[in-house]
This record gives sequence, C-alpha cells and structure tokens, in this order.
Amino acid sequence: MKNYPKKGYLISNFRVFHLRDKQLRPIPFHYHDFHKVILFLGGHVDYIIEGKLYHLQANDIIFVSAGEIHRPVFLDDKAPYERIVIYVAPEFLQRWQEQADLAQCFHTAKDKGSVMHQLPNRSHDLLFHMDKLEKTAHGEGFANGLYTEILFIEFLILLNRSIEDHELETLGSVSYDEKIQQVLTYINEHLADDLSIETLAGKVFLSRYYLMKKFKADTGYSLHAYIRSKRLLYARDLLRTKKTVTDISREAGFQDYSTFSRAFHGLFHCSPKEWRAHHLSAAASRSSSF
Repeated sequence: MKNYPKKGYLISNFRVFHLRDKQLRPIPFHYHDFHKVILFLGGHVDYIIEGKLYHLQANDIIFVSAGEIHRPVFLDDKAPYERIVIYVAPEFLQRWQEQADLAQCFHTAKDKGSVMHQLPNRSHDLLFHMDKLEKTAHGEGFANGLYTEILFIEFLILLNRSIEDHELETLGSVSYDEKIQQVLTYINEHLADDLSIETLAGKVFLSRYYLMKKFKADTGYSLHAYIRSKRLLYARDLLRTKKTVTDISREAGFQDYSTFSRAFHGLFHCSPKEWRAHHLSAAASRSSSF
C-alpha cells in the first residue's frame, strides 16, 4: 500500500510563518497531525482539500483540519507564492473547550467550505493580527511566550467572530465532482462499516473502474489507501480516549487487532500502545510549555 506522507511536525502549541516562495516545486498530496490556517497573500495558486479544488484570491483564508488530505497547485511562477501560515495543535484548542470552542472555525470550514473570502468593511483586520502574531512569535522580550499565546488566542477569537458575523464568506470559485464528494462523505461517516469498492460504487451508481479512476484523479489517493488512512487517523484520535485498543480497532473498521496493529505501525511507525504513551507524554509537555 502506498502511504501518502504526513508532512511537518509540531512540538509546541502553535507556530506561525510568513512565507514567500519564488521557485515553486510540485507538492504531493499530504496531511498533517495539526490544524492549519493560511492567509493567502499572492501568487497564482489553486488549493485542493479532500477532493475540492479552490481557486484562490488574495486575502482568502484557507482552513485545513488535522488529517485532511490537501496540496497547493501552482498555476505559474510569475508571481511569488506568499502566505502567512499558522499551525495549531488540536490539543491546545481542546484545553480551551470549556471557555470557548476556538476550533469552531475548522468545524464551519468542514461544513461550508475550506476556503473563505474576507468581505470589505469588516470589523477586524485579520491580516494585521496575523502579521502582528507572526512578528511577536519570532521576537524576544519580557514574557514573549505568554504574550504570543495571548495574541494567538485573540486572533482565534476574532477569526471565529468574523465567521459568526458573516464577514467571511465561503469561496464561490470551487470545483468538485458531486459523486466523489458523496463517496468521501459516506466513507468518513461509515468508517466501521463495509467500504468495499462494490458497495461504494453501488451507492453512487458508478462502475467500479470509473469510480476508482475518478477518485484517484480528484483526491490523489486510491480508494483503498484513502479508506485505510482515514480509519487509522480516526483510530489514532480514539487513542486519546480511555477506550481499549481492541475496541478502538473495531470502531475504526478493522476486523481483527493484528491487522489493525500492522497497519498502524506501517503508517505511524509505532504500535498503538506506543503512540498512546507518547501522546500522553507530549500532551503533558505542551501543557507546561507556557
């Protein structure tokens, strides 16, 4: 099985970058363990997220949730690809869950569209706040780590308020195949069920051959690789709970534990129990980092 790569690592609660690339090399489909927010500043770029192709405009905001398969598509290199990128650990957002659902922007993006456009005459200048956050994150000074975290929380609050106040609208310039989206939705809502190619093809009234070919073209994955990756990502998330590993393997759609364990090790290079132990240690480290 071809494993699509997990790119990047996040050892802190969040990181901020202002990037400007003149020479653009193709980037393969990949996913992250963390959420990502991108403020697109310039260039000729489209963005594919879970089978949907978004045609970007300057000042668009891109939301990529942890585990979502994505990649940018460079249309030409006449203008540099410039953007501000924020990586954020899901655990950091969970810590604030009782006070406010700071992850609401990612939930909304999943439901309504992963790319949003900033409307004129808005209350909050998100570029200003992202730029200030990026400069502070790479600066020094008294209590700089604490100050950076405060600015980051402020930015997330303003971002969610902008969505709630309808100052960000879902990007209209998006292309996708309706039947492939139906298959993607069905897979992600039925990970524990039978997801054979015959079953999926029957759901959308397509031939097996056409479905496999079209699915690979739109998502970068074979159906088998996509389903297995999503089941393993879901199982990894469940390892944060107190459920037994055996129960998790069944809930994620694996018929037996040994198959699950081998597949998990193949993707994450450790056993489920080792991942759980490492996660507990990393979460404790993050909670004491500020």
